[in-house]
Amino acid sequence: MDAGLAALLGAAVGSATTLGAAIVSGRVQARAQHDQWRRQHRRDAYASYLSALHDRDIATDAIFDALRSDAPDLPDVDEKIRRFIALAREVHRAAEVVILEGPAALVEVAERVTHASSDLSQIMRRMAEDAHAGDTTRKAEDTALADERERILYQAVKDFRVAARSVIGNTD
Repeated sequence: MDAGLAALLGAAVGSATTLGAAIVSGRVQARAQHDQWRRQHRRDAYASYLSALHDRDIATDAIFDALRSDAPDLPDVDEKIRRFIALAREVHRAAEVVILEGPAALVEVAERVTHASSDLSQIMRRMAEDAHAGDTTRKAEDTALADERERILYQAVKDFRVAARSVIGNTD
């Protein structure tokens, strides 16, 4: 084999190796960019969900504050409930994105938040109905139960935050 042919063959092998390395490097980089995009998209979905939960929980607190009064202002309570319902719909919309974007373990935690929210809402609804009926026989019991359900909801939201941080790779 003459020197020219050997040089040409060496150059061809070198070029093929360089091309192969470039292809592999490009794929690795594309995968890393896709993973980063996915984490960012999930982070945005989880942040929107937590924000909607926060707004709804403030509305819930306002309702309970109004209902704990000895003589609740019923039109005010009704207005606060309408606001709560609108915010609860926003939570549901945000939860749908979490369900679509999140892994099964995170969806399970989000469902616990939903169940805890529902349990608290049932107490709120009953307290509002009793206030409209002028029935105070369950008020102390329902107030204590609402406090307990609020703690359960708070813990479920904390668990969601921890799970979401894990999914997006922020576990420090």
